[in-house]
Amino acid sequence: MKQYKKMITTILLGGVLLGSLAGCGSSNTATAESTILTEASSKTTTTESTGGVLVMGTNATFPPFEYVDQNEIVGFDVEMAELIANELGMELKVQDMEFEAIFGALPNDMIDIGMAGITVNEERLTQVDFSDGYFDTKQMVIVKKDSGIVSSDDLVGKKVGAQLGTTSATFAKLYIEDVKVIEFNKSALAVADLMNGTVDAVIVDAAPAQSLIKGQDSLMILETPFAEEEYAIAIKKGNSELTGKINEALATIKENGQYDELYSKYFSETDK
Repeated sequence: MKQYKKMITTILLGGVLLGSLAGCGSSNTATAESTILTEASSKTTTTESTGGVLVMGTNATFPPFEYVDQNEIVGFDVEMAELIANELGMELKVQDMEFEAIFGALPNDMIDIGMAGITVNEERLTQVDFSDGYFDTKQMVIVKKDSGIVSSDDLVGKKVGAQLGTTSATFAKLYIEDVKVIEFNKSALAVADLMNGTVDAVIVDAAPAQSLIKGQDSLMILETPFAEEEYAIAIKKGNSELTGKINEALATIKENGQYDELYSKYFSETDK
């Protein structure tokens, strides 16, 4: 763990900044789609420059970015995708799936974009392309208040829970000595095992961490972040046309004030 130290300052990869309460309800929601995707029924339609359908793949277990509320997929990422689709003159369709399935669905044209609090890493860059970043975040460590763990250095030799396929799991394996990383399909399952003593800590992004400990008086979040990252939109590798259009849409949304308005809906100034 001594080598870890200030990885949290910046992690640069090929010029791309590495990027990873339930949020306020949204009046703009996407109906939850089946997690079973078939090639025949799920081919995307972004070949049309306007009037087509932009299909977003997500893992709706990550509040306040994406989660299911009364059978509707809602959250910050969903509303961001709606703003992007509007800029492109397209209709948004949201598909819910396992997090890792997003990276297989993109090259097979089952979805057009992936938005699920996705950060950039070397492995993902071999599979997909990424847009410009759209959200800065921190990875935080959740522990029991009586655990005696006060910093990331105390995780040496411990059992750490993280969501399967996330940079939280990857970084834990890379930067914590003698750690045993246990991966879960959902961060909530990792927190459940933390409470029953199966793991000693859980690493997850800042906003979901706040949601996960809500109402759990025995848990706390360590003050110092484990890592700092930036979320970006995953796109089929080689689709430079769509990547360019999405980057233009992101720039417009940030310039015209829509991004700040949406941010204020889901996050406070202290989250920045």
